[in-house]
Amino acid sequence: MVDVWSHRGASEFHKPSRFLPRIRVVGTDRPWVWLTAGWRDMCASPVISLAYGVLAVVSSFVLVAGLAMYDMGYLILPMAAGFMLLGPVLAVGLYETSRLLERGERPTLARVAGAYHRNGMQIAGIGLTLMLALLAWIRVAFLIFALFFSMDPPAFDQLVERIFFSSQTIPFLLTGTILGGVIATVVFAISVVSIPMLLDRETDVFTAMATSVTVVRENWQAMAVWGFLIALFMAAGMVTGFLGMALAFPLIGHASWHCYRDLVGRD
Repeated sequence: MVDVWSHRGASEFHKPSRFLPRIRVVGTDRPWVWLTAGWRDMCASPVISLAYGVLAVVSSFVLVAGLAMYDMGYLILPMAAGFMLLGPVLAVGLYETSRLLERGERPTLARVAGAYHRNGMQIAGIGLTLMLALLAWIRVAFLIFALFFSMDPPAFDQLVERIFFSSQTIPFLLTGTILGGVIATVVFAISVVSIPMLLDRETDVFTAMATSVTVVRENWQAMAVWGFLIALFMAAGMVTGFLGMALAFPLIGHASWHCYRDLVGRD
């Protein structure tokens, strides 16, 4: 696998607080190193990685079918965006796979599935936080649709035409992008390294989230690139009829582990 720590030295870390682990400051090129390491992990554990990818694809199909069945197709776009809010906690098994590969151990589906039991209450705590963020985003999406489409939300067969090719298109998409971006930025800041950290060490959810926010603050340029790449890969997976999620989701999941290991020191 790619050694993302080959140029790391103790002097490269600094400790922002006596309550938090050491944080490494990196350049904007590091996200590509994480992606390369994530790809190596996918190749080293194709069954587990593709199992998570297929699960993401099937879940997306089920969600779209359910929304269409209940004449709520207009929520497909915000729910697809909302998937990225829950993505960090859904990828725990991928973090565990990369952790085991890093230790020279052989990951299996049984071992990976059991990863949630390690520090389970703390992982559940941040999972609840992300779920609340998703519910807040869905509520905001309802309000945006009500604002621009009154009480007549677009039907499933008119979804693309009314959202992307109508007089409300630009203000609707601009409003949704700004408000959704605010929520996504907050979620990204508190979760980018917190869940891998909870999986890797005995700590609490508050320390993990504080560490994550500090990582983003100290590496805001690299994190801006990383956040953009996550959104780009996930969007590419969705515009292919969700089939691309079979590769995009496990790739980002594995790479996120290497992001954590590269940025958070072991005290």
